[in-house]
Amino acid sequence: MAVAERGQDAKYRIAETAMALFLEQGYEAVTVEAVAEASRVSRRTVFRHFGGKDELPFPDHSARLAVLDRHLASAGPDDDPVEVVIAGTEESLRDFLSRPQLVFRRYRLTRLVPELRNREIVEHERYVTLTSAFLRTRLPPGTPAYQSTGLAALIDAMHRSALRNWARSDGATDALGELEAGMEWVRTLTSAASGTPDRQLLLAMVPDTPAARRTLRSLRDAATPLD
Repeated sequence: MAVAERGQDAKYRIAETAMALFLEQGYEAVTVEAVAEASRVSRRTVFRHFGGKDELPFPDHSARLAVLDRHLASAGPDDDPVEVVIAGTEESLRDFLSRPQLVFRRYRLTRLVPELRNREIVEHERYVTLTSAFLRTRLPPGTPAYQSTGLAALIDAMHRSALRNWARSDGATDALGELEAGMEWVRTLTSAASGTPDRQLLLAMVPDTPAARRTLRSLRDAATPLD
């Protein structure tokens, strides 16, 4: 196993040990030293992976942000920026779902400990900051400045809602299905905001003959109005 993989495994093991202690003994009662002892590592090792006690339940966010950052950076110049952010968000949710027990424990903890709930909000703000910066540089020229932040926050809200419902139900909900439905709503909103109709128009040139006119009138009468 590579050094980086061993380090990541150690980080998750420390986090899972810490959360188990927090749930058993109470967040305030557990020290970093107690987490280190239970994890069979030194206090220095704990602080090598975590900046403080309130970071212990969040071993996965930095790596997931790095994956999202690489995903955004790999987008081509012709890629729809909103679709790029949506795809990156879906990838992020799949990664959350791959570690269910971590998510379930963290959900219970953040409902019990306000300090950790606040930390969770800070972690999600990092996603919004990253995706809004991407959208700001990739949305069409002349796009109002608020749209990049608003879209980033809305997409993250869909993500958090699907993840929260899944965690609250101990994995009984269809988190990916909920996210997909939420993203369809986002697409509808962005389509309406851009003035782009959901249906496309077909343009054609035909000879100006009585038969052509009769056919066009028939098509016009059968067509559904756009407004």
